[in-house]
Amino acid sequence: MSSHAPTVSPLQAPRPWLRLLLTLLGVSAGISLFTCLRCLDNPREMLVNFLLTALYTVGLWLANGYSVDWLDKYVGWKQAPAKRLVLTLVVSLVGSLAVIMVVRLGYILYRGQNPALLFSEQYFNGYIFPLVITVICSLFMHSRSFLLGWREALVRNERLQKEMAQAEAESLRQQLDPHFMFNALNALTSLVEEEPKLAVRFIRQLSQVYRYVLDARQREVVPLADELEFAKSFLFLQNIRYGEALQVELPAAGEVPAHFVVPPLSLQLLLENALKHNAASASQPLHLRIALDGAGKCLTVRNTLRPRRLGPDESMGIGLPNLTARYAHLTAEPVLIERTEQEFIVTLPILLMC
Repeated sequence: MSSHAPTVSPLQAPRPWLRLLLTLLGVSAGISLFTCLRCLDNPREMLVNFLLTALYTVGLWLANGYSVDWLDKYVGWKQAPAKRLVLTLVVSLVGSLAVIMVVRLGYILYRGQNPALLFSEQYFNGYIFPLVITVICSLFMHSRSFLLGWREALVRNERLQKEMAQAEAESLRQQLDPHFMFNALNALTSLVEEEPKLAVRFIRQLSQVYRYVLDARQREVVPLADELEFAKSFLFLQNIRYGEALQVELPAAGEVPAHFVVPPLSLQLLLENALKHNAASASQPLHLRIALDGAGKCLTVRNTLRPRRLGPDESMGIGLPNLTARYAHLTAEPVLIERTEQEFIVTLPILLMC
């Protein structure tokens, strides 16, 4: 038995352009039949009428169809509806008139007449019917473009809302990660016995972390300065646990403008990922660096790359995709993720408070 799939004839599975062409030819045949009943007794005149109608129909359809595709690349209905409407009318009119004049000129030359007849009153009166077809084709093509764009926007909005809900659920799950609380309580137990003053500070920082989590989880964005203060408290707790195995660099307190905002707990996700996925020891510490770029347009979080093996329950692999989805809901600027031989780098766009 042959393993090759049977050959399918183009007529059995026509391509989209072939189906469209056959449809337009069918429409042309119908128009020819109903607009030239006297041609029924003259096959040659019927054929000429059909060919002219087909050239008009196909030419006008293509002129308006390609104008839709061309305009969609430069001016969308959603971004500038008034400008798009004006350009649509102008481009459609110019393209359609060009098609009509070319077909008319071909017909004049076919009959051996003077090309100057193209601008005579006789032929000007003959433009009315082609322009009616133009209006129909143009209305259909541009209405279709508008409706498809509107449907795509609705689908994209629904998808972003779903991803945002999933991201918020994952964020909440990570915010209340029992492993973090378990490790924090273990560290606190040792401090209470050995360093009571540091234990008091530890408790205060732990309360600040959870207070921020409770305050921020219902907000869409938070000031970047607040997010960095939270990161300091979070990393203070981690430093108690890791000691010299964790080295951290943070932006200076006065370096962050007040109108810079980010999604809440973005840094917590990145910091937890760095600690979870990389090994750290006093001899080979894990370096974490959070920095603003010179232009103040993005925040970079980078850590030394020293991967460790995780258990099946330790990583779901959805933290970064959820963070990316949250950003997609707020801005068109992407979250950039880069992995080199030495570092793992995530660049977050900085949003501006309205």
